Amino acid sequence: MTTKYLPGILAMAAIVVASNILVQFLFGNWLTWGAFTYPLAFLVTDLMNRIYGTAAARRVVFTGFVAGVICSLIGTQIMLQGDGFTYPAVTLRIAIGSGLAFLTAQLLDVAIFDRLRDGAWWRAPLASTLIGSSIDTALFFTIAFSAGLSWLEPANDVSWAGEILPLIGFGPDAPLWVSLAVADWMVKLCLALVALVPFRLIVLRALGAAPAS
Repeated sequence: MTTKYLPGILAMAAIVVASNILVQFLFGNWLTWGAFTYPLAFLVTDLMNRIYGTAAARRVVFTGFVAGVICSLIGTQIMLQGDGFTYPAVTLRIAIGSGLAFLTAQLLDVAIFDRLRDGAWWRAPLASTLIGSSIDTALFFTIAFSAGLSWLEPANDVSWAGEILPLIGFGPDAPLWVSLAVADWMVKLCLALVALVPFRLIVLRALGAAPAS
């Protein structure tokens, strides 16, 4: 593994681990703190893809995935104290959901980016991130919080996520985790647009010339 990929690998692993922890804490009623950190993974993947190519991007995804999963599994063994309860820093369901969703979405992102790389500079990162984020959100929240998959970790009580409430406060009745997923997805869409700015600036700096436009 060439050292030029190391910043991307370390960034990817840090994002996965941080997001696995932060997704367990609510920001307001419908968002988790993880919604603000995880979209950065798509920025890292797209930067590696644009600067070093598809093979390098996949290498960073796989290496970051392995590092993130190892750290997350370690997190399942670290117990935290809060509100009179003891709970793992990362639950097994979150580790599984994060890993599967991450790998699926990131590899899809790489493939879509590569297909669109010769178009306008913003098209590949925007389209790949929007599609990848949508798949990621659906997979992660279903695996991590759906009552139908409670057999994955019977000791982990996620009944709070199944509370039936109006969708993000005003829609039809749905489990809380569905509202969290929809809100998370909306944040990812917004951040996909915002991420175009650092993507453009970093690519220009790294390559010393404007990407294809």
